[in-house]
Amino acid sequence: MDIKIRPYQIEDTQAILEIINYNILHSTALYDYTIRTFEQQKNILEDKVNKGFPVIIAEFDGKLAGFAMYGEFRFREAYKFTVEHSVYVNEDFQGNGIGKLLLAALIQLARKQKRHTMIAVIDAENQSSVAFHEKFGFSTVGIIKESGFKFDRWLDSVFMQLILE
Repeated sequence: MDIKIRPYQIEDTQAILEIINYNILHSTALYDYTIRTFEQQKNILEDKVNKGFPVIIAEFDGKLAGFAMYGEFRFREAYKFTVEHSVYVNEDFQGNGIGKLLLAALIQLARKQKRHTMIAVIDAENQSSVAFHEKFGFSTVGIIKESGFKFDRWLDSVFMQLILE
């Protein structure tokens, strides 16, 4: 499978929106309840790009197979070297190593931007994502019990960290 990793373009917004909305409706990968509109998603992506954060695309045979990005971890000035990231793969392309390509590219971009650490916030039920991050050297640094409520149950958030330097 020949996957191309490239920067986000506005034409990618609809495919990204479909992945996001699928995850909002069917998973705990996002703690949102309400699906996003095209305009909302476009604004989120443009805000990241305008702030100098990467949004990258995995493309297979001209189709968006997945995307990844990072942004501010928190809004205080002292956190400017720490970023929180997201990696999403279209359900039709899962299991083909696309997530690995995206996360590896994000880590390289973070190092080029002189970031110090990357944070992943993962729903505790998603042990495959925890294991995925561990393969890249992330370690669990905390669990916040019952920090989210979705699908009529309390959810725990796992915080994982990778020191880049």
